[in-house]
Amino acid sequence: MMFFKKLVIATLVFVLSLSLVSGKTVEELQKEIQQYEQELSKLTTQAKTLSNQIAQFDAQIKLTTLKISQTEEKILLLGGRIDQLGDSLESLGKAFGSRAVETYKLSRFETNFIFLLSAPDINDAVARFHYLQKIQEADRNLFNRLQKAQDTYIGEKEDQEELQQELKDQKATLNSQKAAKAKLLAITRNDEKKYQDLLAKARAEIEAIQSIIAGQGKETEAGKVSEGARIASVIPSSSACSSGGHLHFEVVKDKTHQDPTSFLSSKSVTWDNSPDGQFSFTGSWPWPINDPVRITQGYGMTYYAVALHYYGGGPHTGLDMVNTSDYTVKAVRPGALYLGSIACGGGTLKYVHIKQDDSYDAYYLHVNY
Repeated sequence: MMFFKKLVIATLVFVLSLSLVSGKTVEELQKEIQQYEQELSKLTTQAKTLSNQIAQFDAQIKLTTLKISQTEEKILLLGGRIDQLGDSLESLGKAFGSRAVETYKLSRFETNFIFLLSAPDINDAVARFHYLQKIQEADRNLFNRLQKAQDTYIGEKEDQEELQQELKDQKATLNSQKAAKAKLLAITRNDEKKYQDLLAKARAEIEAIQSIIAGQGKETEAGKVSEGARIASVIPSSSACSSGGHLHFEVVKDKTHQDPTSFLSSKSVTWDNSPDGQFSFTGSWPWPINDPVRITQGYGMTYYAVALHYYGGGPHTGLDMVNTSDYTVKAVRPGALYLGSIACGGGTLKYVHIKQDDSYDAYYLHVNY
């Protein structure tokens, strides 16, 4: 019994001291995390300049790095507690097994009627009976502590697995943030004027798209077209509200943007939309350009929408794609063809609009016809 008490006390002291060290270290990291969160919050309310955007990336990278350090510290300390619990469980199990055998032998002996009669007097028999009760109570307490230690061990192992997954996610986020900063520096060449020009073009483009969908573009009906028919060609270089040659493909239903990936058929493409990464195409429509297709931006809250605030806080409403050897644009579904144009960023943005027979509207932007 004495060995068991010393073991439990030593384990509790060790775990408590570990918790105190952990609390201080994690607390210090948490204070730094809060400071960077406040700094990041301040930066996001300031003017959208290249230097400000780079400062935001730096703050995000530092914030994520601190969170990784905090998670690693938690995993390290939790690992120490789990190891100690494992040792305690092993010792508790042995102690309980040994005590259970001894108690069983004693209970059989003490309840033997002949043995009780052999006691010197009734007081001695009563004392032995009470002693047996106390031993049995101590064994029950030992069993309860063993059960509690097992539950704690299982719970902390689960916590450790969750922290490991959290750490994996945080490291992926950090890599994405570093890639995002690198891409910003690459596309702007660390030039404020170029950044402001890109920002202005993107915001002018999204305003033009909203106006087109609202029916404010100048459109001329050009007759019916069949699925797969050639309807235009991609402008191979920069043009109004476009910093480079690409097709911006939009799908609209009742004046509401739809995700084109839900309509285009699955196919192999080249991904050039870092740091966003790959996504799936789950529809049945043929594609508006020929192979090979390179995806430069997806639909929704993309890198440009979130990190660079290109669209005023809103999503990228279409799908950007490129084929540098074949600029042909084809109708994805049959319908009525309209050739359109709208003012955009001091120039004229040309597009093709097809009112499809299936009641969807498809828009093909940055094209010649």
